[in-house]
Amino acid sequence: MRSLLRGAVGPAAAGFLALLVAACGGSANGTGGGSTPTPTDVGSGNLNGAGSTFVQPFFTKAFYQYNQDHSGVTINYQGVGSGAGIQQFTAGTVDFGASDVPMKASEVTAAGGASTLVQFPVALGAVAIAYNLPGVQKLQLDGPTLADIFLGKVTKWNDPEIAALNSGANLPSTAITVVHRSDSSGTSYIFTNYLSVVSNAWGNGPGTGKAVSWPAGVGAKGTAGVAGQIKSTAGSIGYVELAYVVQTGMTQAWLKNHDGDYLQASVAGATAAAGQKGSLSADNFAIVNEPGAKSYPIAGYTWGFVRTSISDANKAKALVYLFQWVVGPGQSQGGSLQYAPLPANAQTYAISQLKLIKTGGAAVLS
Repeated sequence: MRSLLRGAVGPAAAGFLALLVAACGGSANGTGGGSTPTPTDVGSGNLNGAGSTFVQPFFTKAFYQYNQDHSGVTINYQGVGSGAGIQQFTAGTVDFGASDVPMKASEVTAAGGASTLVQFPVALGAVAIAYNLPGVQKLQLDGPTLADIFLGKVTKWNDPEIAALNSGANLPSTAITVVHRSDSSGTSYIFTNYLSVVSNAWGNGPGTGKAVSWPAGVGAKGTAGVAGQIKSTAGSIGYVELAYVVQTGMTQAWLKNHDGDYLQASVAGATAAAGQKGSLSADNFAIVNEPGAKSYPIAGYTWGFVRTSISDANKAKALVYLFQWVVGPGQSQGGSLQYAPLPANAQTYAISQLKLIKTGGAAVLS
């Protein structure tokens, strides 16, 4: 277990990882998703990956379980942020990467071109709006108001724009401290994509991206860094992957969705949002502000990427069969960590991409 966590996060995540270690230890006998229909020979070797902090809790637990079931395959994943993961994958210093937004055309070109890699969904989750406001147990926000907070237009918690959504709430005059990612982040992409959809001011201003010019607030590195900053700063608000909110007892806002219903981030909300999208690919992936009474508006997939040609046959098999398990039976490892299972269309697409990976000129999966 120690090898899976080594160097993955900073001190801000220590408490969360302590909880995660306990979760990992509970299923070492192969139950709860540990069994897999893959062949006896699943390859071997040490696999290194880097990228998304959004998916890190799931990967840590799932990779630990896979190693328990297949001791010849060890996996070390570093949660360094989606942008850094893409850079390391492009440089060839890792065997796989992960990002909460697929690599864009220029990134694919820089990595060697579309024929040299595959991208596929590995996890589905929700981004919660976490806040630290003593005395306010239920906070309701809509998209335009949230955008105005992050634009620096709404600077006090008792601003009329917030008060109009929270009738009867005792909102203090405390200054709002916005917390955002300081690194290149796929979680930031999902969040800013949502803000761009619900706010013309945001869409025509900072816009959508893994790294944008934030108009207000303070930055922190990684999801764990943002979570730590919010927990230690009264009056703060930020966007955090749901697992961190639940596992560390943070308070999250109720967000008005496309159909006008107020929801908190949840597995059910992410599942409902994903269910609105019939077709999924690396070019058609966004699921923010989807219609439906139960659709949580800030949801998204994490995408894995692997080379299409791998000379080491053992490593090729190890990578392909690992991710075949991750997108299939391994999805059950994410339930206790607040990840939604991949829907059937996402699993089908992922397997179709894994079948493109070859070693010695032959596909690993038939």
